[in-house]
Amino acid sequence: MENNSLLDVQHLSHMFHLKRKMTVKAIDDVSFQIKKGEIYGLVGESGSGKSTVARCIMNIYKPSEGEIFYKGIPICKSKEFRKNRKMLQMTRQMIFQDSASSLNPRMKIGDIVAEPLRIYSGKGRPGKKEIEKQLELVGLDRSYMEKYPCELSGGQRQRVAIARALSTKPELIVADEPIASLDVSIQAQMVNLFRKLQKEQGFSFLFIAHDLSMVEFLCDRTGVMYHGKLVEEGRTQDIFAHPEHEYTKALLAAVPIPDPRIERQKGEVL
Repeated sequence: MENNSLLDVQHLSHMFHLKRKMTVKAIDDVSFQIKKGEIYGLVGESGSGKSTVARCIMNIYKPSEGEIFYKGIPICKSKEFRKNRKMLQMTRQMIFQDSASSLNPRMKIGDIVAEPLRIYSGKGRPGKKEIEKQLELVGLDRSYMEKYPCELSGGQRQRVAIARALSTKPELIVADEPIASLDVSIQAQMVNLFRKLQKEQGFSFLFIAHDLSMVEFLCDRTGVMYHGKLVEEGRTQDIFAHPEHEYTKALLAAVPIPDPRIERQKGEVL
C-alpha cells in the first residue's frame, strides 16, 4: 500500500448464494486504490458490481475473496475490524442512492444530523448551533431542523444525508449513485456541492455514478466496471480522451451529444 493511499482494494471478489447450489459472482478480482484527498469515480452499467464494491468497502458485505486495507488496516478481518470499530465507523461514511429510505421517517431532520455526533462524540446530543452549522454546509437553514423527511424534496433529503455523513468529519465518503434519482438541474447542484465540500474538508471520495458527464467533471481518476471486473482505470481525462477497452468506448459512444447532426452520424455508424 502506497504511503499516500487511504484505501487499497486488493483482488476483491464477492459471490451471492441464491440457492444451495446456485451462486452469482457479483465482483471478480477487483483491485484499485484511492489516495488521500482524491475523488475516484466508479462507472458501469446496472449490474456491473459497483454497489457491491461499495458495500464491501463499508463492511456491509463480507468479501468472498481478497482484502481491503483502510489506513493500512485489513478491515475484512473480524479481529482487526472489532479492534478499530469506532475509528472505522467515524472516519468512513456512506451516502445511499435513495435518500427517502436511508433517512428515518419518524425522526426530525435535526435529530437525524445529530445522531452520529451523539453516538461517537461521547458528549451526548450536540447543541443546536452545531446542528445548524452542519445544515448550512449543505445549503439548508435552521428551519429544516424541525421538519420530517417526508416534507422535503428529493434534493433536500440528499443534502440532509450529506450533512449527516459529514458530521463525524470523515476521511472517506462512499457515495453510491447519490444523484441518480434526482432531476438533471438538481444533479448539477449536488455535484457542485460535492466538489465544494471536498475542497473545503479534504476527504477522499468514492463516487459511483451512471452519468459519465458528472464523473468527467468531478473525478480525478476513474475505474470502469463490466460484468463484475474492473476493465479499465486511469486519470479521468485520459480515459475520456483515449479509452482503451471496447466497453469503455461503447459507454462513451452512448453519451448523447447536444448536436443532432453528430447524433445522426453516430446512428449511421451503428
